[in-house]
Amino acid sequence: MVLEATMIVVDNSESSRNGDYTPTRFEAQADAVSLLYSAKTQANPESSVGLMTMGGKGPEVLVTLTTDYGKILTGLHETKIKGEAHLATGIQVAWLALKHRQNKSQRQRIVVFVGSPIAEDEKTLVKLAKKMKKNNVAVDFVDFGEVESDNTAKLQAFIDAINSSDNSHLVTIPPGNHLLSDRLIATPIMGETGASEGGLGGGEATDGSSGFEFGFDPNLDPELAMALRMSMEDEKARVAKAEKEREEKEKKEREAAGEGSSNLESVKEEDENTPLLKDDQKDKKGDDDKMDIA
Repeated sequence: MVLEATMIVVDNSESSRNGDYTPTRFEAQADAVSLLYSAKTQANPESSVGLMTMGGKGPEVLVTLTTDYGKILTGLHETKIKGEAHLATGIQVAWLALKHRQNKSQRQRIVVFVGSPIAEDEKTLVKLAKKMKKNNVAVDFVDFGEVESDNTAKLQAFIDAINSSDNSHLVTIPPGNHLLSDRLIATPIMGETGASEGGLGGGEATDGSSGFEFGFDPNLDPELAMALRMSMEDEKARVAKAEKEREEKEKKEREAAGEGSSNLESVKEEDENTPLLKDDQKDKKGDDDKMDIA
């Protein structure tokens, strides 16, 4: 199990108000942060997670590295949506927070949610990536919201410059009828759990599941777990009903085919050598012929 110190950077810029992700870009991030925290701490109980924002006038550390989930929830609840995102500065502030981790044996990782246009140019980001690589910091990006802009190309250039033994990842998630957290479940960003489920090292995220029944700890959201169980039971009942109807239909078709064949068998087939007229019929016909001659 990997021992990590992870700083999660959320995008709380004005772009996060958009509702193209369920229910909004920011709320979608909040849900994903909870799932990410759970994955990191369950992979190794000694791993710690911090939280910060990169919107407004500048990045702000909301929660230093901790194993207390309540602090993460409080930080998300107190976050205000404002201003523009500061990606490069946010990554540097996150790195400073990681440098002050108490357990120096923890690997350093930064996970950044990017849901607004990136102001920095590619050259600046590549230079920052090389700096992070020199200091043994891995960086993961969750690219969403602005997937049709040049964000993806800039982030990919960053990943190409920082990657060492495939320790950093870029996952692009387009808008659609799905939860942001659901699309993250089977990706390497979730840690060992996501990678073991066949996640992608880059490109577009795919659906998957973690070690839990529904891809997350049901204790964190009992209501959602209950709704998913009910939905699964309904689907099982629908499939069972359809299967039963199919079997009954096939049975009726077999019975109908059986009745038709029995009717055909009731008609006795005559042997090829059987004469068309029996002997008594021949005698009768001969008598009739004699009468006609008379």
